[in-house]
Amino acid sequence: MRPSDLDPAFISHAPGYWSGESMERWDDHRWQLRNRVDSLMELEQKLNLTDVERAGVLLAGTKLAMSITPHFFNLIDRDDPDCPIRRQVIPRIEEGWTAPEELADPCGEDSHMPVPGLVHRYPDRVLFLVTDRCASYCRYCTRSRVVSGVGEQHLETQWEPAFKYLEQHTEVRDVLLSGGDPLLFSDERLDKILTRLRAIPHIQFVRIGSRIPIFLPQRITPELCAMLKKHHPLFISIHTNHPRELTTEVRDALGRLADAGIPLGNQSVLLRGVNDDVEVQKALVHKLLMCRVRPYYLYQCDLITGSSHLRTSVAEGVAVIEGLRGHTTGYAVPQFVIDGPGGGGKIPINPNYLIDTGSGHVTLRNFEGDIFEYPDPTPMPQADFERLHQEALSRSL
Repeated sequence: MRPSDLDPAFISHAPGYWSGESMERWDDHRWQLRNRVDSLMELEQKLNLTDVERAGVLLAGTKLAMSITPHFFNLIDRDDPDCPIRRQVIPRIEEGWTAPEELADPCGEDSHMPVPGLVHRYPDRVLFLVTDRCASYCRYCTRSRVVSGVGEQHLETQWEPAFKYLEQHTEVRDVLLSGGDPLLFSDERLDKILTRLRAIPHIQFVRIGSRIPIFLPQRITPELCAMLKKHHPLFISIHTNHPRELTTEVRDALGRLADAGIPLGNQSVLLRGVNDDVEVQKALVHKLLMCRVRPYYLYQCDLITGSSHLRTSVAEGVAVIEGLRGHTTGYAVPQFVIDGPGGGGKIPINPNYLIDTGSGHVTLRNFEGDIFEYPDPTPMPQADFERLHQEALSRSL
């Protein structure tokens, strides 16, 4: 960990490795997408790769493509193979090994898909997988089986049957657009999808899950924000794992979304060598709040195939939460969750602050380790009720 990773300052890394480019081109999200790093040759021109990384890149084309936007690539330390940004987006040879506990579909989404592309796991909300492409690809991606277009399984969203299902199922009040990354769509296409959802009376609000503000902040244009503003109540969950990712460009992009009245939450994944450290997590959540983003979830890394080198123990996640709770504002503390393997949904995991439940009281531990007893409510004796009732009647006379 570099001391600068804990620095609360927001720093611009533009244009970095692309120093010959004009800022006009750099700030164009289309240029960013056209110039993504997606080959071993480009990597070797810019980084000192290890043998473990080189082998990982050679194997990546059969499972999950490698693609990194110039903006995000500039955050990588050229000479440090343990760089927390590098570990998230550059393949390693460990991805080619499947641990016994790992699953292709760890959240059981395919088994809860009544219509291709629509996951109905919870009673009143659905996950709508609208694309299989992202601006960059995280090496621990829960949906690596279907995103990027190089795996054996492909996402085949059936749009009209999905909309018909939503129209018929009046219990659905919340739709989460994800994928892939919905903010890769043009303003016009995304507007049409949101308009169609808004025409369904029982859908109360819509959420978008996106890492575009982190990978490609240039995409968050005033025009996009003005379009999104038409579809309130609309929420956006971003995904950032390390304080170094929160650059001035990201801060400004998130500010544009917040100014459009969109509540922002962050979902992190606990990753070994990236953010499995209380001080790194504290720096991350503090910078998120400065960006007007509420830390929402901290996920235990799913049991996705080829991810064992990035997963931590559950106990380490609990220790991180314990290092935050009481040591910083409650707004900064995310909920640590595990997605139940096979489709169990999000299960909250907390440090053990409830020590015992006895007769008439509970025993509690606070963040400093001190013990307290909290009594259950004492019911009012009937005699006291009658006495107070008579006293009230006498005053009314």
